[in-house]
Amino acid sequence: MTMVQQGIMEPLPANARYLFFTLRPDSPADQLRSAIENLPQQKDLVIGLGQSLIQQLGTDLPGLHPFPALTHQGIDVPSTPAALWIWLRGVDRGELLHRSRIIEYQLAEVLELEQVTDAFVHEGGKDLTGYEDGTENPEGEDAVQAAIAHQPEALQGSSFVAVQQWLHDLDAFEAMPQTQQDHTIGRRKSDNEELDDAPESAHVKRTAQESFVPEAFMLRRSMPWVTETGSGLMFVAFGRSLEAFEAQMRRMLGLDDGTVDALFRFTRPITGSYFWCPPIKDKKLDLSALDL
Repeated sequence: MTMVQQGIMEPLPANARYLFFTLRPDSPADQLRSAIENLPQQKDLVIGLGQSLIQQLGTDLPGLHPFPALTHQGIDVPSTPAALWIWLRGVDRGELLHRSRIIEYQLAEVLELEQVTDAFVHEGGKDLTGYEDGTENPEGEDAVQAAIAHQPEALQGSSFVAVQQWLHDLDAFEAMPQTQQDHTIGRRKSDNEELDDAPESAHVKRTAQESFVPEAFMLRRSMPWVTETGSGLMFVAFGRSLEAFEAQMRRMLGLDDGTVDALFRFTRPITGSYFWCPPIKDKKLDLSALDL
């Protein structure tokens, strides 16, 4: 029986660790596939395959393509592809460290760990700005419809994911008057109510999922991150395709109508990657879609 990677649909964990891998030169396809298929499968991790890894296996996947590098009105949205992405989920940061070391060792002959980012839940699911993140996330069956592919048949149970690391300038944000902060997000911080009088540049108005044609629903699973050099949000959005994310990203940049999302006044993406999250069959990643 084919199943969705359970961690996609689970609530956010208290702590997380994101691992990004690159291919080692001339990694044999059979050894690479075996290493990926033998990764542990449980609800406390999610695995995404990048285009370079899939091509190294000798094929392409319908619906997966490179993350688009975009530039508009002085804003850069970078493309930083990776071969493999793993989202480790848990409660204890030490336990996540040890699990990531085991995975790194298991993959060492074919993949090299390039980036590690630790993340956490802040005040029950808020961004570091203090605003609730993911308020309009679909729930229940709507979440499944938004996040999980159903067509074509070969992709059933899988998901596509967009991953971006956003770097916040919290000094710039906190220097804004409260009204300007609320109008930047499009909600009142005090009660999370959407503001009818917010400007068109407000983030909520730029990304209202039902306002796109077709509607651009996706399942957000973003978490804050902090290091000694900066802080921000690891944006993670699962979709049955990548179309919803791309539509929202283009509108945020003002590529459709010239209105740039006010979010860019205090935060910018510093990475951008796409991955395909295969389903699970017999407690292993089901890569049969790659055999077509």
